[in-house]
Amino acid sequence: MELDNNNHSVFLMYYHLVLVVKYRRRVIDHPISEELKAIFVKIASNYNITLQEWNRDIDHIHILFKAHPNSQLSKFINAYKSASSRLVKKEFPAIREKLWKEYFWARSFCLLTTGGVSVEVIKAYIESQGEKS
Repeated sequence: MELDNNNHSVFLMYYHLVLVVKYRRRVIDHPISEELKAIFVKIASNYNITLQEWNRDIDHIHILFKAHPNSQLSKFINAYKSASSRLVKKEFPAIREKLWKEYFWARSFCLLTTGGVSVEVIKAYIESQGEKS
């Protein structure tokens, strides 16, 4: 396993982000997905975030990304949602007809941590270390 590092730590932090179009409007085709992906990559670099995998359905996107411990995930997600909404509507003006009151993304999002082992394995490892307290 290859770990990331900075001056004071080593880490490996993967996240799975799901963003849904407001009211599940069916607007994400291939060109819009590619634009959303390009915006993600551009904004992510400011937050020490790296895109690993991207996929979409007609009404939502799935993103796997790596982050640093100092990445401000909620600020990044809000910045991405705001910028991508504005830029996609500018690049694809016809999309406005399909949206509800100009909103592109739903207010909420799903963010999941990922890892190579289950929580049970980590618990067992911690329990097996040193003296019991």
